[in-house]
Amino acid sequence: MSTLPPPNTSPGAQPPALCHLPDVAASATMHATTLDWVGMEAICLPVRLAGQSFVARADVGVSLDDSTTRGIHMSRLYLALRDLEHQELEIPRMRAVLNTFLRTHHELSGAAFLTLVGEVPLERPALVSALAGWKAYPFRIEARYDPRGWHFSLEVEIGYSSTCPCSAALARQAIQEQFDQDFANQAPDAATMRDWLGGAEAIVATPHSQRSEARVRINLEPDGKELPLERLIDSVEHALGTALQTAVKRADEKAFALANGRNLMFCEDAARVIDNALRPTYQPVGYSIRVCHRESLHAHDAVARLDRFPPSDHR
Repeated sequence: MSTLPPPNTSPGAQPPALCHLPDVAASATMHATTLDWVGMEAICLPVRLAGQSFVARADVGVSLDDSTTRGIHMSRLYLALRDLEHQELEIPRMRAVLNTFLRTHHELSGAAFLTLVGEVPLERPALVSALAGWKAYPFRIEARYDPRGWHFSLEVEIGYSSTCPCSAALARQAIQEQFDQDFANQAPDAATMRDWLGGAEAIVATPHSQRSEARVRINLEPDGKELPLERLIDSVEHALGTALQTAVKRADEKAFALANGRNLMFCEDAARVIDNALRPTYQPVGYSIRVCHRESLHAHDAVARLDRFPPSDHR
């Protein structure tokens, strides 16, 4: 089988030398200005995190400190990023990529940036039964080097259910009022009372719950290794007690209702509960919390935020 030569060439002809190709980015700029960040956004990148393989989106960039240079070498950033392909995301690997960004732009840049966003699929067990299912946890990883040093952070979004304490109190009051009405002329015995509590006519009101979300961001030690995504998720879900479920049986649904009843919370309560869970481990490096209760009563959301970053943090 013969091999055809490329179009417009003859057999044995050599491609033009790369040095003959124009490099417009190396030409002088019309406006002598430095730039804080130049690069690419939303690069598709297959990676691993928490033992799972998935596709993330990467933003990569460097500073352009030479005001007389028109542009950076974006292809060098793209090629360096490929060192993360199909690899477990770890701080040393991201440091190496940032170092490559700087090495390949040593005369142009003094700062390098890498951001990764995506959704990590984790299998989570049901509350009581042997069932399990998959949940997607949105995350954001930021890595940076600049003249002030290294900075790494991990942010994750965690869904949970929140039951309003006020509506729970009002529901209990409504049930008491219904009891007074139904038994105004008699004192029920235990069997009658039990039957009444199990009937639809007794539970005349129920508390309102809503799907809620906590967004937690932690700083990471630059000399560390792992990204503690799953451990962070477990800490927050355990503290809240009402993590969203996947596959359930009726026994799990009953357990979920009990968990909501035992963990009544305003958004302020949720933020404080998460803060108490994170403080022993992450206070030295710093963290932030944002909780959002997507109200089922109101047409707006209830939100609470908390920052515990040390004064030296240079986000």
